[in-house]
Amino acid sequence: MTSRSQKNPIAVSQTDPALADKARTLAAQLGLPLYTPEDPLPALLLTLAPERLELRQTTKGAEGPLCVDFLGGAIEYRRRQTTSRKEGIARAVGLKGGASLVVLDLTAGLGRDSFILASLGCTVRMVERSPVVAALLADGIERARQEPTLAGIMARLSLITGNSMEILRTWQGEHPEVAYIDPMYPHRGKSALVKKEMRLIRLLVGDDEDSDGLLHAALSVASRRVVVKRPRLAPALTGPAPNFAISGKNSRFDVYLVQSAP
Repeated sequence: MTSRSQKNPIAVSQTDPALADKARTLAAQLGLPLYTPEDPLPALLLTLAPERLELRQTTKGAEGPLCVDFLGGAIEYRRRQTTSRKEGIARAVGLKGGASLVVLDLTAGLGRDSFILASLGCTVRMVERSPVVAALLADGIERARQEPTLAGIMARLSLITGNSMEILRTWQGEHPEVAYIDPMYPHRGKSALVKKEMRLIRLLVGDDEDSDGLLHAALSVASRRVVVKRPRLAPALTGPAPNFAISGKNSRFDVYLVQSAP
């Protein structure tokens, strides 16, 4: 997800005085102010609570807090439902038989698709360029690593905080077999299909404006294919036409095969 100049100020806070030092360290790492009750209330607070890190909206009509949680809720339900390599996302990246793949997720966001791919046996390198979103993701990963039932999955996940375009331009070493892109789609209006999590993140990072360039760069790095996730009825990204698409109820995977792939 693409970071931008903040129209909505954000600061770091904590809910327990015992977390004050940790909050101060996090604020320094992210280059954000540390909120105190004497300060004007910012539109967004990255809040350290005893159990997790949360992004909280403070303005009128605020959504509930946002966190990354691989331990339960919707993502756990989805993991239990997505148990077959015949699922759309598995077919899109090219999972077959007992083989595993290295996937470079260039728009990690809240890490849900990466987590599903790791649960299906892929080794996934996640890239997230928004430092705040990456902090939420790192917190969720660390908590999930403490859960024995998820240890194997989490061992296949790693996180890089950085600019995907720059990482692709300067890529060295072995190439990932698959590059995965799930750009923020520029919705108009408050459609019920736009989940509250995405609305809150959009306040922070805005829309992805370089998705077409990211596709072009990814095609030069992936050794087998590039997969782009789109809303089911959305147009494909500008550039080469996908070789094929796999459609689901609400989303679609556009698959671009790399010509040099066997």
